[in-house]
Amino acid sequence: MTLTIELGVAELAATRFAISPLSETVACLQQVAGRDRHAVNLPWLRWAQDELGREPLDLARTWPLIVNDRRSWPEFLVPAPRDQGASIEDDLAAVLRTTARQVRASLRRVFGDDLPDAAAALAARPAAGLRAIVAELRAAHDRLVAPHWPRIRAVLDADVAHRARQLAAGGAERLFADLHPDLRWSEGWLRLAGERWRPERVVNRGPGGLVLIPVVLGPSHVLIKKSTSTQTTVRYPARGTGALWTAGTRPPSGSAVRLLGRPRAELLQALCSPATTTDLARALGVTPSAVSQHLGVLRDSGLVARERAGRHVLYLTTALGAALLRRS
Repeated sequence: MTLTIELGVAELAATRFAISPLSETVACLQQVAGRDRHAVNLPWLRWAQDELGREPLDLARTWPLIVNDRRSWPEFLVPAPRDQGASIEDDLAAVLRTTARQVRASLRRVFGDDLPDAAAALAARPAAGLRAIVAELRAAHDRLVAPHWPRIRAVLDADVAHRARQLAAGGAERLFADLHPDLRWSEGWLRLAGERWRPERVVNRGPGGLVLIPVVLGPSHVLIKKSTSTQTTVRYPARGTGALWTAGTRPPSGSAVRLLGRPRAELLQALCSPATTTDLARALGVTPSAVSQHLGVLRDSGLVARERAGRHVLYLTTALGAALLRRS
């Protein structure tokens, strides 16, 4: 079956990418709860379970809204970011701007008229309830996302840069075909196929174009809200997530060590997931200047590439570098 969004020329022109720490936070809580777990994130999940076993989080207001018997959850928990580089503070401020009317409408869309206790309490006192939920989400972010955010952010930035190149090279049709196997755009319509969408549904698109949000700590499928009071978001698995939790944890191949020396071979292995110079220095326990010197040699050899993402410069192993690492 198919979920369909009308997406004409004007809406395409207003479609943009954004990164959302809050999106990662809500997604990671659902992963912890066992909802649509993505196998590539199991190393992170084991770490998170140990962290929560040591000191559980109090999510009394938030948990019932995102972990229940419904296939969806209230859209105001992940509002569309206003710009690409939103911070967790920006995201949470947007949650607090949700009006009482929007809160109640969103709760009814998810739970119907017979609201469960947590949703009923929020509907009765939306402003106070949102403040409590924002405090819980901030605590969850600080415990479960923030310790890994520099590397997560590097993967998200690299994904957005790649998608921009796809859009420039092949337009919207190529962009959406590359975004996820279940997504296709043609003749003014974006279609999301898959077994999750049993009935045929048309999305009640929010104002303007779409906001495309890559997600690391989320499921393997695309998430689109069928109705929203802000711009409609399309949350999709970020490219490169598979290498994020394993990059730098495996020893480099013997061929790479013999050719490059161990420090550069380890750096090449770490860059299977994109990173900045500062991230690499911290992860490998060396100085940024030493990392820069090694990166210069690896770039000159065609084993590493770099690209700018906002204020940051990301480095990533090239296809040639990956082939060298695969050699025994």
